[in-house]
Amino acid sequence: MKKFMGLTKRNLLVFFKDRQSIIFSLMTSIIIFVLYLIFLKGTFVDAINSVLGSVAGMENLVKTEDVTTFSNLLLFSGILGSAMITIPFQCLTVIVRDRENKVDYDIAATPIRRWQIVLSYFVSAAISAILMTGLILTVGLVILTAMGKTYIELGSVAAAYGVVLLGSVSATALLMIIMLFLKSTSASSAFFGILSASAGFVIGAYIPISQFSESVQTICNIFPASHVTILLRNILLRGVLNEMDRSIGGLDDGMFADSLREVFSFEAHLFGHSFDISEMTGYVAAVSFLCLIAMVFVYVKTYKRK
Repeated sequence: MKKFMGLTKRNLLVFFKDRQSIIFSLMTSIIIFVLYLIFLKGTFVDAINSVLGSVAGMENLVKTEDVTTFSNLLLFSGILGSAMITIPFQCLTVIVRDRENKVDYDIAATPIRRWQIVLSYFVSAAISAILMTGLILTVGLVILTAMGKTYIELGSVAAAYGVVLLGSVSATALLMIIMLFLKSTSASSAFFGILSASAGFVIGAYIPISQFSESVQTICNIFPASHVTILLRNILLRGVLNEMDRSIGGLDDGMFADSLREVFSFEAHLFGHSFDISEMTGYVAAVSFLCLIAMVFVYVKTYKRK
């Protein structure tokens, strides 16, 4: 255990030594969030207002501020979901740099077992990802709270941090398998470009998954990150959605709130089954465990002692 902890500490120090990479990783998510608040928020606000306008007089019952808050939180949950993919990947670049610089030869030659080596990389990357995505969640909540009332209770905040922990661990476990096959930082940078460009669409950060065909929805929801984003959406938007429903006063029998949940994908649909919150949590945990086993197997087969 002492050797394992020592190697994990070494991996953490190597990653956090590159301060510029850390700063730009954090700033990228925050800047994207601000840009989408400026340019993309209007699209979501117009969509919500069109639903309200479909019933005469109902647009006067829901506050404009609540519609804006709903849109802001919706965008934030998508950006945070994307960050829980891109940041764990960047945290895992330590293993690629070690392989490119032949440091893995020295590590593999030590008495440490190979499953301990791969787990030390995983644990250090997961810890780094949790800290960084947790910081983004904190900054985002502060910004949104400063902009207006968010209706997020203390219990929901705690649950959001729990989802960040689960999402960071699951993304690290899944991406770790891919990283084990990358042999150079140039290859990892190229893959990161593809990942960062596609992640937001796969998890429904920019376009709700419900707008896709059933087959595409199934493909998107296979990935744990989509479930994590939906969990965040349920947690962060629960309060404002309930407030908007209370403003209507039951005149629509809850149809407006149900329409928003359906349009903006508050449930994950996979192979014809709709996952509730507990099932989504269990699915993410199960996939993470399977990836954990797979990464150990892949490392043992691909990394030879020198």
